[in-house]
Amino acid sequence: MNNGPVYATYESCSIEIPKPFLLVIFGASGDLSQKKLFPALYRLDRDGLLPRNSCILGTARTAMEQSTFRELIRQSIEKALGKDFDRKAWDIFSARLYYHSGAYDDPASYTKMKGIIKDLEQDHQTRANRIFYLAVPPTVYELIIANLGISGLSKEEGGFTHVAIEKPIGSDLASAKQLNAVLRATFLERQIYRMDHYLAKETVQNILMFRFANAIFEPLWNRRYIDHVQITVAESIGIENRAGYYEKAGILRDMFQNHIFQLLALTAMEPPSVFESERVRDEKVKVFRSIRPFPPDSLTDCLVLGQYEKGTDGSKEVVAYQQEKGVRPGSMTPTYAALKVHIDNWRWNGVPFYLRSGKRLAAKKAEISVHYKGVPHLMFSRAMKEEIEPNTLVIRIQPDEGIDITFQAKSPGTKICLSPVNMDFSYRKFVALTDYERILLDCMQGDQMLFIRDDAVEQTWSLLTPAIEAIETGSEGLTLHAYASGSEGPADAAALLRNDGRVWRPL
Repeated sequence: MNNGPVYATYESCSIEIPKPFLLVIFGASGDLSQKKLFPALYRLDRDGLLPRNSCILGTARTAMEQSTFRELIRQSIEKALGKDFDRKAWDIFSARLYYHSGAYDDPASYTKMKGIIKDLEQDHQTRANRIFYLAVPPTVYELIIANLGISGLSKEEGGFTHVAIEKPIGSDLASAKQLNAVLRATFLERQIYRMDHYLAKETVQNILMFRFANAIFEPLWNRRYIDHVQITVAESIGIENRAGYYEKAGILRDMFQNHIFQLLALTAMEPPSVFESERVRDEKVKVFRSIRPFPPDSLTDCLVLGQYEKGTDGSKEVVAYQQEKGVRPGSMTPTYAALKVHIDNWRWNGVPFYLRSGKRLAAKKAEISVHYKGVPHLMFSRAMKEEIEPNTLVIRIQPDEGIDITFQAKSPGTKICLSPVNMDFSYRKFVALTDYERILLDCMQGDQMLFIRDDAVEQTWSLLTPAIEAIETGSEGLTLHAYASGSEGPADAAALLRNDGRVWRPL
């Protein structure tokens, strides 16, 4: 009998099918579950990437019959997938879908849940492999985690037990340490999966492959050849009825502490000795430890903040942030930030990393652009009227995932005339796993490479917390610059690069 891993062929790629498992989703009736988790799980099951003896137990405060819950999830999946929804696949998937209602602060609810889990494990032969996914507000993370420990559900009983939580992991250094302490008191670090769905995007994963599997790029990936790096995560939408969360978070908590700093780490890290999750995560933490602390008395030298005013989203008029529903009058919450980062190590000494993110910008775009230095001596300078732009390598994360390289080539004709040429690779022609499908599969398979370790969380918070505190206490000199919705952001953000003789890539 072969007890080794089982693989499925998916879009010409071999993917390991997880071992049988039981997945418990807290907050199963909420937006995250309905819009992201259940559509991803359905697609994985439909495409043969989940074991048939797996099952899912949804739990939430809302009391409802199991049939009502299944219908709710069917509607949400059909809405998310449209014509891609298959009724026969749904019937197979929904037969392993269950529901339990209970209060998150009621120990009796966890005792009852434990009995339900035991029965489902027996019925579906899931071999005591359990995953607890907390698709709930961060305010109840500690409560649920503590009760999983008290009830004994966090213990491994012959199989694996994993717990997955979404960002934000805390709201500052102190709260992140507190949450990590509660997690460590209940689970081992190897059981904890701190989610950042950005890391599961194909192009993000490809950063390491691109750098370390190609001998023509890695030797040029350092201070000798690179002038600077830009990392952009721009959104064209506003806060989308999330004022309650955003007023407490702001752009630095919402985007920089997790998504953008993770992209920075993958771009700047050293090659691990072997391609294993712990070795990769070790190298990412080394990057965070090498980032030069932001000077609290001169933050304006490296940080520009903004807040969107009214403007347009395409052809539609949109309101200013302070007119959004739920935003407090006179709010000073930043919706845009541009940050200059220096990494003090041998590879990157003297190379600035410019990071920016914001709401209501001119386009939805996420990319990493690597700007190389110009050639040391241009022999064509006397024959040419215009300066030649240095080479640029762009890793596109969304919306069109791919990589392009800009270099100079001679234009046809008798005169010496150069023009930029693009070499472009796009993932658009490939149908790949979505970010939630990828990250759910890795959690099921026990691969922590795309998940964030406790020391990385605390290190990034330790870097950003002083800046956040300076913003929230109204530090002198820090100004919240207004920018029109649909624009490139505040003009002062351009000055952050212009003062260094550089410019942002246009959105």
